[in-house]
Amino acid sequence: MREGVLERFEYYIGVLLQGAGITVSITIGALAIALVLGLGLAALKVSRIPLARPFVDCYVEVFRDVPPLTLLFIIYFGLTYVGIRLDPVPAAIIGLGLNGAAYCAEIFRAGFAALHHGQRAAAAAVGMTPSMAMRYVILPQAFRITLPPLGNYAIGLLKDTAVASAVAAPEIIWRARNLTSETFETPIIYLLVAALYFCLTFPLARWVNYLERKRRSWA
Repeated sequence: MREGVLERFEYYIGVLLQGAGITVSITIGALAIALVLGLGLAALKVSRIPLARPFVDCYVEVFRDVPPLTLLFIIYFGLTYVGIRLDPVPAAIIGLGLNGAAYCAEIFRAGFAALHHGQRAAAAAVGMTPSMAMRYVILPQAFRITLPPLGNYAIGLLKDTAVASAVAAPEIIWRARNLTSETFETPIIYLLVAALYFCLTFPLARWVNYLERKRRSWA
C-alpha cells in the first residue's frame, strides 16, 4: 500500500514538474518582453518626442485595464481570424508580456521621476547628448530604484502564468487539471501545486527582500 502511495506521489510530482518548466519559461519570456517594452515606453514618456506621451498613456491605460485572460483569448483565438495562429506557450508569453509592459512602464517612469532634474542638466553641462545622459546617468540610477518593485512584479507574474492554462498552455495548473480529471484526487494534487508554487516563488521573494535591504544601504 505504501509503495502504491509513493508511486502515485512520484507520478504526480513528475507531471507537475513538467508543467513547472513551462511555467518558468513563460515567466522568463513574458518578463523579458515586459521589461524591454516597459523601459522603452517609459523612456518615450519622459522624452520630448511629439505625441509620445499620449501614445504611452493610451497603451498603459488599455493594457493595464484589460484582464490578462481576456488579452490571452484575443491573441490566441482572435488572431486566427486574420490568419495568425500561435501555439499556446508563445501566445501566453506575448499576452502576459504586453500586459506586464504597462506596469513596468509605470515602474520605470516612477524611477525616472524620482531622480533630481538636475541630473540631466549636469550631464548636458559636461557635453553629454540626451541619449548618452539616459544611458550613463539616468538608467543606472533608475534601475537601482526600480529593482525591488520589478522583483515584486516578477513574483506576481510567475503566479499569473496560471491563466495560461485557459489557452491550453501545459503549465502547472493545466497539468493539475488533467491529473484531477484522471485520478479525482483533487485535494492532494492541488496541495502539491501550492507547494510547487511556493518553491518557485520563495527564492524570488528572498531575492526581492535582499534588494530592498541593499537599496536602503545605498541610500
